Amino acid sequence: MDIPDKYGNQKRVVIVGAGFAGLTLAKKLSLKYFQVILIDKNNYHQFQPLLYQVATSGLEPSSISFPLRKIFQQKRNIFIRMTQVNAVSPETKMVHTDIGDVEYDYLVLAQGATTNYFNNDQLQKNAYSMKSVSEALLLRNTLLQNYELALNAENKEQRSSLLNVVIVGGGPTGVELAGAIAEMKKKILPKDYVEINFGHMHIHLLEAAPRLLNGMSTQSGNTVVEYLNGLGVEVQTNTAVKDYDGETISLSNGKTIHSRCLIWAAGVKGVSIPGIPTGSTAANNRILVNQYNLVKDLPRVYAIGDIALMQDKLLPKGHPQVAQVAIQQARLLAKNLQKIESGKPLIAFQYKDKGSLATVGRNLALAEIGKLKLKGFVAWFVWMLVHLMSIIGIKNRLFVLINWMWQYITYDQSLRLIIRPSDKKNEIKLYETNTNHLIGSKSLAGL
Repeated sequence: MDIPDKYGNQKRVVIVGAGFAGLTLAKKLSLKYFQVILIDKNNYHQFQPLLYQVATSGLEPSSISFPLRKIFQQKRNIFIRMTQVNAVSPETKMVHTDIGDVEYDYLVLAQGATTNYFNNDQLQKNAYSMKSVSEALLLRNTLLQNYELALNAENKEQRSSLLNVVIVGGGPTGVELAGAIAEMKKKILPKDYVEINFGHMHIHLLEAAPRLLNGMSTQSGNTVVEYLNGLGVEVQTNTAVKDYDGETISLSNGKTIHSRCLIWAAGVKGVSIPGIPTGSTAANNRILVNQYNLVKDLPRVYAIGDIALMQDKLLPKGHPQVAQVAIQQARLLAKNLQKIESGKPLIAFQYKDKGSLATVGRNLALAEIGKLKLKGFVAWFVWMLVHLMSIIGIKNRLFVLINWMWQYITYDQSLRLIIRPSDKKNEIKLYETNTNHLIGSKSLAGL
């Protein structure tokens, strides 16, 4: 990998992943001490909490994405490389990528998490997940395409299978998706598809635990069920999915549901990178770190955000995998890396919980901020304000606000577009500049 030489006594920090954790760390590291190499497979940062609105035609993908190079235009010590990390070699302080190797003084792993199908190959093959913009677009295409196919269904059973949507996972993502699709069914789809009786469409939300929103209070969990039931969502708790063949969902209670669209939001696991010793990782691929986010048994290698597992007596399962944890860990690590260079004592990480938010739909939301518990319109307004201010870029915030205002006034979404990739194969060939050696190609034909 071709990287400019360091200035003076700068140390090189290689950051893997440009999510909330990696992006925050890169922005906080100062020019005085460090040269920063930020590596990500995409050239943009995506605001994951609003991916469900892309999937349900509420927002454009560009509204929740922001180019990394634009963020760092004025930062001469930060270098962006769009590539896949294949492995790391802590013994030689090297990161191996598709476009070459890069040496580091400090390595920060912030590659985040991916969907956990719990080793069920059928689910992984047939279910839809939503961890990226491309997956959200694929889900949007699938939902809309199923409605089009339902117009020409041969019988009632086939039509119901195309209309039914099953969401697995009762956390914020599952709840928000269920609410958004239920509002589409109620306000939008009957006007778009007047030939279809949407009374035959069922939206199921399945949760293996006894209640929804386990990260919030029991009171909030009960309230969200009331909201969902009011929108027509069929909620089932203590119900796990055993198998799915693309049409029939087998449940732990022995029942089955017929649906061509199962959305899996039931768990995540860390994105593994070869080279990290087995003793430094947990069963779900999260990386074990100490109170300074230093990876177990690996000097000068740190992990922050969803990939990091910092355990103690109060948090045996680590911190919640949410944006605030990632951001706070990144901010502290930036300070601690500077303290290491200046020989000052380090600061241990202590998470400051700023509260939990979840929305179901128009004027329906829940907010828990310390002892304060809000619901309904006030919580919905707080949810909108917090998410709006968290989006990168003034233009993106403006576009999101306009979309939300338009939807609130008109009860409509204007982005119900089925956008398919071209059939023509486009190949990008990547060449190593110093040897002109062909190192790989990537097809752009699919999402």
